[in-house]
Amino acid sequence: MDSKLTEVSQLFERLKAAFIRNDFDTCTKLLSQLKVLLTEFRSLPPLFEESPNAVQELTIARDIYEHAVVLSVKIEDQDAFERDFFQLKPYYTDASNRLSSSPQEYPILGLNLLRLLVQNRIAEFHTELELISTTALENPCIKHAVELEQSFMEGAYNRVLDARKMVPHETYFYFMDLLAKTVRDEIAGCSEKAYDHLSIDDARQMLMFSSEQELLEYITEEHPEWEVKNGSVFFQKAKESAPCKEIPSLQLINQTLSYARELERIV
Repeated sequence: MDSKLTEVSQLFERLKAAFIRNDFDTCTKLLSQLKVLLTEFRSLPPLFEESPNAVQELTIARDIYEHAVVLSVKIEDQDAFERDFFQLKPYYTDASNRLSSSPQEYPILGLNLLRLLVQNRIAEFHTELELISTTALENPCIKHAVELEQSFMEGAYNRVLDARKMVPHETYFYFMDLLAKTVRDEIAGCSEKAYDHLSIDDARQMLMFSSEQELLEYITEEHPEWEVKNGSVFFQKAKESAPCKEIPSLQLINQTLSYARELERIV
């Protein structure tokens, strides 16, 4: 093993130790150093030059970028996730014939699908899905994301929220919580337009909270304009504060055509 690979290996061991103790500041600093050192390995993408240590270099680089992706979830940085995932992806595709499979591959691919769903990037979700093998589609991590997307598109929001209880990997909780918030915000927005008021119990069931306390905390944090009194939730202030805007016809036509084109791509 040459000196540069030895240096990378030693730093990577320190990174793994920092991960175990949840020292994310140290992880971030070590990853920055490691990414700089990896640029000196010409065996890595996009060059893929042959060298005596090529397989070792590819393997440790893949492991480093996998840690980077997981770290981005732990520190809740979606931009970092996207950057690190696209740096990692060639190791799952272009270098797959040179490396043994990684146990983290399917969890990370599923995590990326979940991220695209949370960000409402449905066309990209389906594009990524088409690149995944038939065998991989049977993996619980991939199936979870696919079933979630189906539930979301069908408007089966109860299934979306219930899916959090059955996540296939611990790293999924961050995106699942974001998705749950998106779903509740969507239901809340529809509720305040459709009703003048709801009983607290009806509001709790509609927003799929398990207790009245959870509902009240949600209202305090997300919808302070809602009034809770006499056992009901009143939406009048929300209706009054909501701006009434006309929808430009040309904008609506362009959006409709855009949706039609996107649907055609998916099909």
